[in-house]
Amino acid sequence: MTQASPPIDLGSCDREAIRMPGSIQPHGCLLALSPEGFIVQVSENIERHLGLAPAAALGRTLADILGAEAAGMLAPELPGAGERPSFAATVRLADRAFDVLVHRHDALLLLEFEAVQRAGAADFRHLYPLVGNFLQQLDDTDSVASMGARAADEIRAVTGFNRVLVYKFDAEGHGHVFAESNDGVLPACLGQRFPASDIPRQARELYAANRIRLIHDANYAPARLVPPDNPLTGTPNDLSFAALRSVSPVHLQYMRNMGTLASMSVSLMVKGELWGLISCHNAAPCHVAFDKRTACEQLGQILALRVESREVRDELQFRLEVRRIMVSVLAGLTQGANFIENMGSVFPQLLHFARAGGAAIIVDDRIVSYGDTPDEAQLRELIGWLQVNTHEDLYHTDRLAAEFPPAGAYRQSASGLLAMPISRIHKHYLLWFRPEFVYTIDWAGNPHAKEAAPGAPTQLSPRTSFASWRETVHGTAAPWHPGEIEMALEFRTALLGIALERAEQMAELAEELGRANKELEAFSYSVSHDLRAPLRHIVGFSDLLLETAGTGSPEKQQRFLVNIKESARLAGKLVDDLLSFSQMGRASLRPVRIDMNELVKSCIDKLALDTGDRRVEWHVADLPPVVADPTFLQLALYNLLSNAVKFTGKKDPAVIRVDGRREAAVTVFTVADNGIGFNMDYVHKLFGVFQRLHRMEDFQGTGIGLANVRRIVERHGGAVTAAAVPGQGATFTFSIPNTL
Repeated sequence: MTQASPPIDLGSCDREAIRMPGSIQPHGCLLALSPEGFIVQVSENIERHLGLAPAAALGRTLADILGAEAAGMLAPELPGAGERPSFAATVRLADRAFDVLVHRHDALLLLEFEAVQRAGAADFRHLYPLVGNFLQQLDDTDSVASMGARAADEIRAVTGFNRVLVYKFDAEGHGHVFAESNDGVLPACLGQRFPASDIPRQARELYAANRIRLIHDANYAPARLVPPDNPLTGTPNDLSFAALRSVSPVHLQYMRNMGTLASMSVSLMVKGELWGLISCHNAAPCHVAFDKRTACEQLGQILALRVESREVRDELQFRLEVRRIMVSVLAGLTQGANFIENMGSVFPQLLHFARAGGAAIIVDDRIVSYGDTPDEAQLRELIGWLQVNTHEDLYHTDRLAAEFPPAGAYRQSASGLLAMPISRIHKHYLLWFRPEFVYTIDWAGNPHAKEAAPGAPTQLSPRTSFASWRETVHGTAAPWHPGEIEMALEFRTALLGIALERAEQMAELAEELGRANKELEAFSYSVSHDLRAPLRHIVGFSDLLLETAGTGSPEKQQRFLVNIKESARLAGKLVDDLLSFSQMGRASLRPVRIDMNELVKSCIDKLALDTGDRRVEWHVADLPPVVADPTFLQLALYNLLSNAVKFTGKKDPAVIRVDGRREAAVTVFTVADNGIGFNMDYVHKLFGVFQRLHRMEDFQGTGIGLANVRRIVERHGGAVTAAAVPGQGATFTFSIPNTL
C-alpha cells in the first residue's frame, strides 16, 4: 500500500521518540500478554492476519485466539523469553504460516507474528555451513576492506537484496562505504560517504542496542497499538527490541528519495561501540524471514570480531613502533646536561615519533626549530595563544586555522599541531607540526544542503538527492592517532622525570658544593693555623739553633733538633691526612664482600704498637659481613678503633667493644669505649675537618680522622652518629646499605 508523504519536521529529528512509535510495520501483527497470560494489547491489524478484531482479542488467552494446537506449540518457549526477540515456533493459522518471535519488555510478554511464504517451520540448519564457509574464506592477512567485501557478498546471497554496503563511521560520524556487493539495479556507492546527519543520535543509540533491523516496504502504513499505551504502566510502549517496530517517517521518506523500498541494517559493534553498519537495499519491497536475518546477524558479528582483532593487532604494532622511537629519543636526551642541545640532537627521531613535518622547542625566549615550521615571529604568536587558551597536559588539533585563525597564513606547513607544555610556570614548549593534507570526499549527495521537494518547505523534507557530490577539503592535516596522543603523554611524563632527576642532581651538586666550600674553609683554616703552627716551631727552633751554634750546650741543641723533627713530622702528617681526605671524595668505590671479623682483627693487630703495655680489653662480637670497598672501610674502622685507644689512655683497663647487626636495609656496626667521652652539646662539630673537642696537648691528632670516617660511610650510602657521656666513654655507630 502506497501512502502520501506527510509533512516532516526535520528540526525535531534528534528529539523524535523512535523507540516508542506506538505502531508496528504491517507485514506482521503483535499480541502483548500480561504476567497472568491474558492479552492486554494488540496491533490494530490482527484482524487482517489472525481474523479477529482487536476488541474481541483483548482480555482473552492465546488458546482462545490461536487455538489449542498453536498455543501448545508456543507455550514451552514463553517462560524463557528474554529482552531480545527469540524464535518460538512457526505456527499455521487457517491457510497461513507465521514465524512467532517472543521477548519481554516493560512487564509485558510481546509476541510478534510475521507472515512467511514457506510451508514448513523455520530451518536454521543452513546457518552453520554458511558461517563455517565465511570463516574459511577469511585469513589473518586480509584487510578490513576485503573482509567487508566477502561479508557483503554472503549477505546479498542470503537476502537477495540488490545492494549491500559495508561502511565505517569516522570520528565525526560520517559513514564511509569501504565494501559493496551490487547486482547493478541500484547505483554503486563504493568509496562514497554518507553524512552524519543521515543517522540522528538516538538512531545510532538504537543501532547499538538492537543489532538488526528490517524495513519490509518503505510505503507501508503503520499498524497502531490498541490501546495506544502499555496498559500495565500507562506509558507508551518501548519497542526497542521488537522486530516489527515501526520506524521514523523521516527515514521512510529518506528511503523513497534514495530509490529503495526495502532495507535491512546489521550493526557492527567493535570494542563496545557502534563501529559501522552493513546496510542492505532493495528497489522493490522484500521480506527477509527471521532465520535468514539471524544468519546475516551472525555474519555481521563475525565480521565485527575479525575487524576488532585486526584493529587491535594493528594498534599494538603501531604503539610498539612509537614506543620504540620514544625510548630511542629518551636515550638521546640523557646524554648531556643541556636540554635544548639534547633535544636538537634527536630532532629526526622526534619527527618520526609524531609522524610530523616539523618540530620546535621553545625555552623562554629561545626557539630552536627543525623541518617545515612557521617562522620565529609566527611561533611566538602561537605560543602566546597557547598559553592563554590551552591548559591541558597536551593540546592537539588537525585544524589549527579553525581554532587559531592566524595559522591560516602557514597552513601548508602547520595545519596540524601537537603542543606539549614542559613547564607549568615557564614558557617551555615542544611543538610538532603536520602539513596540510588536501583531499577529496565523494559524498552520496551534498551534505551541506537539502533539496526541497517541489512545493514543500525546505525544513520539512529529508534530502532528495543522492547523486555523487565531490568536495575538496583544505586546511586540515592527517589526524593524530590516539596511540600517538597516549605515547606523547608518556613522553611528557618521561621528560618531566628527566627534568626532575636533573633538578635532584643539581640539588645534590649544590649540597656537595656547599659541603666542599665548608671543607675548603676548613682547609684554609688548616693552612693558616694548624699547618702554620708546626712550621712556626720549625722556624723558631732553627733560629735558636743558629743563635747557639758554637756556644750552646750539646744537650740544648739536641732538644732543639728533636723539636724541629717533631714539628716537621706533624706537618707531614697533616699534609698526608689532607691528601687522604681529598681522595675520599674522588676515588671510585670497588665494593666486594668483606668479612668484618677479619677486618677488625687486622685493625687491632695494627694498633698493637700504640697500646704497648697498656691493659686493653677487646670485646668483639660475631660480626655480619658487608659489601663495601675494603680499603676505605678498613680506614674508617681503623680511625674509630684508633680514637677508642687514644681516648681511653687514662683508663686501666681500657674496654673497647665492637658489635654488629644486620637489619632489613642496612648492616649496623658500633664501636664503644669507656674513655674520656665528650660533651654532646658539641657533637655537631665532631665529624668536621680539623675539629677537636679536646686540647691537642692532651690528645695528639690532626682532627681529620672522624671527617674521613663520615666521608667514607656516606660514600657508601650509609650514615654515622656518635653519643657520649663525659668521663664515661663514647659510642660511634655507622651503617652500610645491604645493597649498593
